[in-house]
Amino acid sequence: MSIRPEGPVPLFRPMKFTVADLLDQLHTSEGREVARLEKAFKFTSKADRHTLEMALTALQRLGILNVNAESGLLTRQQNDGLIEACLRCSSKGFCFAIREDGGEDIYIRDHQLNHAWNGDRVLVRITWEGSGRRSPEGSIQCILERTTTSLLALVKQQGNHLIASPLDDRLLAAIHLPSFDIGCLADGEIEHLAEVAIDCFPIGQYPAKGHVVRMLPTDGGIEADRELLLTKAHLQNRSATPRSTLKTPPTKRRQDLTCQPALLLRSWLSQGAPTLPAIHALPHNGGIRLWLHAPAVAERINPGNSLDLWLRERAESLCLGQVWQPMLNLPLSKACEFRVGETQDAVSICMDIGVEGEIHNWSFQLSKICPVSTVDSSALRALASRKPRSRTIPAALKSLKDQLGQIESLISAARLLHVAEQRSGSIELDLPIPSLKDLGDLIAVEPDRSMDSWFEPLNESEPQSILSRFIRAADRCWTEQMSSLHLPGLSLDNCMPDPCQLNDVAKAAIALELPLHLDEENGLPSVAELAAVFAESPVRRVLDLQLCQSLPELTLRIYSQGRECLEEPRDIAVDAAQKGSDEVSQTKPKDWPRTPWCCPTLHYADLVNQQVITTLLNDGKDRPTVRHKNRVNLGEKGVSEQVSWPLFSASQAQKLHAFLQERLVQRLNLRRRQARELRNDLVAMFQARAAEPLIGQSLTGVISGVQSYGFFVEVPPSMVEGLVHVSALSDDWYEYRSRQNRLVGRKNRRIYKLGDNVTVIITKVDSLRNQIDMEIVVDETCKSDGEEADSRKPLPVAVSEEV
Repeated sequence: MSIRPEGPVPLFRPMKFTVADLLDQLHTSEGREVARLEKAFKFTSKADRHTLEMALTALQRLGILNVNAESGLLTRQQNDGLIEACLRCSSKGFCFAIREDGGEDIYIRDHQLNHAWNGDRVLVRITWEGSGRRSPEGSIQCILERTTTSLLALVKQQGNHLIASPLDDRLLAAIHLPSFDIGCLADGEIEHLAEVAIDCFPIGQYPAKGHVVRMLPTDGGIEADRELLLTKAHLQNRSATPRSTLKTPPTKRRQDLTCQPALLLRSWLSQGAPTLPAIHALPHNGGIRLWLHAPAVAERINPGNSLDLWLRERAESLCLGQVWQPMLNLPLSKACEFRVGETQDAVSICMDIGVEGEIHNWSFQLSKICPVSTVDSSALRALASRKPRSRTIPAALKSLKDQLGQIESLISAARLLHVAEQRSGSIELDLPIPSLKDLGDLIAVEPDRSMDSWFEPLNESEPQSILSRFIRAADRCWTEQMSSLHLPGLSLDNCMPDPCQLNDVAKAAIALELPLHLDEENGLPSVAELAAVFAESPVRRVLDLQLCQSLPELTLRIYSQGRECLEEPRDIAVDAAQKGSDEVSQTKPKDWPRTPWCCPTLHYADLVNQQVITTLLNDGKDRPTVRHKNRVNLGEKGVSEQVSWPLFSASQAQKLHAFLQERLVQRLNLRRRQARELRNDLVAMFQARAAEPLIGQSLTGVISGVQSYGFFVEVPPSMVEGLVHVSALSDDWYEYRSRQNRLVGRKNRRIYKLGDNVTVIITKVDSLRNQIDMEIVVDETCKSDGEEADSRKPLPVAVSEEV
C-alpha cells in the first residue's frame, strides 16, 4: 500500500461539533447560555464562536431551538413535526429514513435528500402521510451527524477535474479532489482505488471535496483485501489505547467456585480470539443445573474514564477471518482471560433447567472459578462417534476422560433449551458460512447471535453452537430479572418484518408446492411457521435465504422505567399487576427483547449490562436498613416480590442512568451495523476470490433468486452467488412471472424457478463489488417427452397480491 504523494494540504477548517453534539447540550426545560456552550466545546477562537453562532441561528430558523428574549437562554424546542431518523439508501437509489422511535420508514425522494448520505442521522419532516402499501414520504430538514468521514473510491480523471467515485454505490455523490492528487495515478492509468478523506460535504450547488489519503492495491493478497474492507466499513482508523489503570474486582461478595470443574467451549482457533464464558453442568432433580461464568470485565473499568470512552468508540470485536481486532486492549484482555488451571474472577448465573427446557429458577452471583479443560470440535466429534458402551477412549477425549459425563450433560441441556426455543416461536434458519480456509474463525457459529434475529440449528459437534443456547438462556433470565427490579439496560429488540416481503416469500414457497395456504381470513403465517415448513423442503437453503433477506436487523434500545423507580420505595402489588398486564399484551416471541451480558469481550453493550449486574450485586441494598438482620439475595429469581425499598441511593441511581444515553445507543447501533457489513463483505470477498480460478468452467448450481432482470445461481462448495442476466438467455424471450417467482420462455416454455439445478459458466468476477456474471449452459437433449408435456400444463394459480 502506498501513501499519497506529497503536496499541499487542502485548506479546510472542520467543525469541532455536530448538530447532534449541540442538541445534546440543550434540554427542553433547562436553558443554557451561549457562553456555557462555548466552554463545553472548548471554543476560544473567534472563528469557532462564529461557527457556533451560525449553527444556532440555523437551528432557530428550523424551529428546533428557542431563545428567551429576556434572559438569552437557549432551550431545545419540542417539535413533533421533525422526526429523528437514520438514512438508508439502496444501490438503486431508493432512500428511506429509518425512524429511531420505531415508526414506519419514510421514503425520501432524490430532490428531498438535501445532500444527506447513506448512514447519516437526520431530522425529517413528513410531506405525505402514505396510504395502503405505500410508505409515507418526507423531506430532510437537517443533518444531525455525518457517519462517512472517509471512504473507498475509484480515483479517475473526468475532463479537467479529478473525481473520486465511491465504491459503495449507496453513496450517491462524487468527491472532487485537488489537482495535485493527479500524481496518485500512474502514467497511462485510467483509475485507481484509494482511501479518500472528506474535507467538505456538499452544500447547495457546491460538490463534496476531499483528498487522497493512500492508494490501495486490488491484488495485494489476503491482508490487502482485509484492509480494503475495513476501509469500506469505515473501521480502518482505530485509535491507540489510552493509558489507564485497571481496577481490581472486589472480593467481599464473591463466591469461591474454584473447586467446580468448569469447561471452556471453543470453536475459534485464531490467536487473539476473545475469551468466552466458561460452563459447568450436572444432573439436578430430573433436569440439569447449569452454571455460566462470564469474564469479569465491567468491574475492572471506571465508567466514564479514558479507557471506557475508548472502548465505547471501538464497541465491537472484529473477526477478520484468521486474525482478530479485539475490542479490549491487551492489558484488559489478559486480566480477564479464562485459562485452564488458573483462578479468575467471573460474573456467574446458576440456572435450573427442567425436562421441557424451561428455566424454573436462577441466581446471579459474583464468583471465582478455575477452568479445568477446553472442549473443541474434535473432542465433540469423537464423543459423537464413540459407541455408548465402549471402554476405549479416543485420543481426542483422553484429556477429557474425567469430564465425559459433564459434556453429555451439557449436550442434553443444549437439546432441552433448543426445543424450548422452537416452542417459543424462535426462527431457525440453516445458513452456514462456507468452509473456506481464509474465512478462519468466521466459519464457526457466533456464540451469542447478537447480529441476527434468527438462530442456526443445534450442531452437537460445534462447541459454540452448544454455548450459544446457554448464552441466550442467560440473557433471557437477566431480561426478566432486570424488568422485575426496574433496572435500566440495553436490550436487543426484534422488529416485526414487512408483511409484503413475507407475502412474497410465502408465494415463492407455494409456487414450489410447499404445504402453505394464504387467505384473507387466516392471514400470513408467522416467520417461525414459514421456517418450520422450509426445514422440510429439499431446497431449504434457498428458501431460508429468501426468508433471511426479509428479516430486519436487531437494534439496541434502552430499557428503562425511570430513575425514580430505583430511588423510591416500590409497591409490590402494583408491580405484580403490571407484570400480569405485560404478559397478556405480549405478542412477540418469548426471546425478545433480549438483554445481552455474557460476552463483554465481544460487545460494549454486553459490558454495559454487566456493569448494571455488578452494581446490583456489589452496591444494591439487600435489606431495608442496617437494623434489619435478614437479607435478600438480589440475584435470585422472584426477589422483586420481597423488595419494597429503594435499591440504590440517589447518586448511585443517577450514575446508572447517566451511563445509558441515546447517543451511546445510536453509536453502538452504528458500530453493530458496520461490523455486520464487514462480516458479510469479508465472506463475499473470499467467495469471489475462490471463484476467480473457476472462470470459464462449467459448474452445477442452484437458482437462489429470480428477478425480472435475471436469476441468481449459488454454486457449491464456496456457495458463491452470481447473476445470469436475461440478456444472456439468447434461446428465447423470457417473461417474469412475479406471482410464481419464475422466468418462463414464450416459445419453448422453458422455466427457471427457485431451487432448480442448473449448469452455468462463470464469465466475470469483480471481487471489489462482489459482482459475478454467469451464463447458462442449456442441454437441449436433457428434456424428456414427459417434461415437454409437463411444461405445457397451466402454471399454478398465483396467490393474490392483496393477501
